[in-house]
Amino acid sequence: MSARRLDQLLSNLGYCSRREVRDWLKAGRIAVAGKTADDPGVKPSPAAVRVDGEPLDRPEGLLLLLHKPLGLTCSHDPREAPLVYDLLPPRWRERNPVVTSVGRLDKETSGLLLLTDQTDLVHRLTSPKHKVPKVYHATLDRDLPPGLAEVFAAGTLRLDGEDAPCAPATLRPLGPRTAEVTLIEGKYHQVRRMFASAGAGTVLTLHRVSFGPLTLGDLAPGRYRELDAAELKI
Repeated sequence: MSARRLDQLLSNLGYCSRREVRDWLKAGRIAVAGKTADDPGVKPSPAAVRVDGEPLDRPEGLLLLLHKPLGLTCSHDPREAPLVYDLLPPRWRERNPVVTSVGRLDKETSGLLLLTDQTDLVHRLTSPKHKVPKVYHATLDRDLPPGLAEVFAAGTLRLDGEDAPCAPATLRPLGPRTAEVTLIEGKYHQVRRMFASAGAGTVLTLHRVSFGPLTLGDLAPGRYRELDAAELKI
């Protein structure tokens, strides 16, 4: 990444607008390499910058594992509030590129959700060629029909309105009306639509328990933790 001007750097990290940087400089709030800064056009190393004596907040980018609660949407449209991004600190919500979800969980689905402002990482994790497994637990409104695991695994199941079949998926019954489903793709409302297309009824609850090697562990709903990219092992 090419070096950024100081005003652009602070604006991109959500501190303030580029215009406001000039006011912060006049107030002596910004230092570069240990000296009070006065030039918004200087192109410093992010590691050399201090704001109010503190180092910059995650200048290398954010990567978060969130336990998404029910009722929140993976949207940036305030009309669809409450949003998953409302759970983040205000400064992080002002970053550019914006913090976005890696794929989506709908409003009525809970579980593991990755959030990042690293656009290249979003493309890599959602690319079908990487075949990142995502595991869900689903509860149905009726007993699982016999042979459903074979239907999911065949790679021939077509979702309503789509010509291309779903990639093979693994279904493991957990109880008469509960199942674990492992997918390597992420079509719109895929798990719910797969059960419906197979004539297996309606999904009442849906929870994502893992994404690749990542699990929620003891992370409570509505909480998140920062990740190191090495944890993804992808």
